[in-house]
Amino acid sequence: MTVAQKFIVADDHPLFRAALKQALQAGNEGVQIVEADTMEATLARVAEHGDADLVLLDLHMPGAHGFSGLIQLRAQAPEVPVAVVSGSEEARVVRRAIDYGASGFIPKSASLNTIAEAIAEIMDGEVWLPEGMEDVLGDGDEEDSRFAEAIASLTPQQFRVLGMLTSGLLNKQIAYDLNVSEATVKAHVTAILRKLGVHSRTQAVIAAQRLEIDPPRIEG
Repeated sequence: MTVAQKFIVADDHPLFRAALKQALQAGNEGVQIVEADTMEATLARVAEHGDADLVLLDLHMPGAHGFSGLIQLRAQAPEVPVAVVSGSEEARVVRRAIDYGASGFIPKSASLNTIAEAIAEIMDGEVWLPEGMEDVLGDGDEEDSRFAEAIASLTPQQFRVLGMLTSGLLNKQIAYDLNVSEATVKAHVTAILRKLGVHSRTQAVIAAQRLEIDPPRIEG
């Protein structure tokens, strides 16, 4: 008996989730699809469904900062492949997504047929890239790899604190928002600096900017 494939579709736009579901169901009888619309929900779904065959991840989701969601997913469940599905289609973004552990990069501008073909190839163990971007692959960037490992070592709470630091919040504001003491926030900041190998909040913020991605351009 054939076991039905299970996919996690992580995107905060209901219409695009519906489009992905349509692509996944094309020719796949009995496919199981789990949905998530925030990064927190995505991590929870992956924890609940560790037997998922593939995660389809939008990089621009509430709770994610650029590549942070991809890095967190790869750290939490390295055995579950992740395909990035994004409107940010620049070669630099594609290359970094692969460097950070994605099994493929599918542009949101692709047709449903192309998306279905890409998913099929990824499920066969191939690394799928948009046409003409095959040359972005090569030797991985060692500095990017080290940074990805450092980010992956942060606890979820430390990652939230880092995001708040990049937004310019003070310890008192972070403590209030997270409902913890300032001493706890200071401990998190100290741990973040150590894990990122930096010596100040400013350096941590600069380091975190490596994760950032420009929002997709809207034509029109």
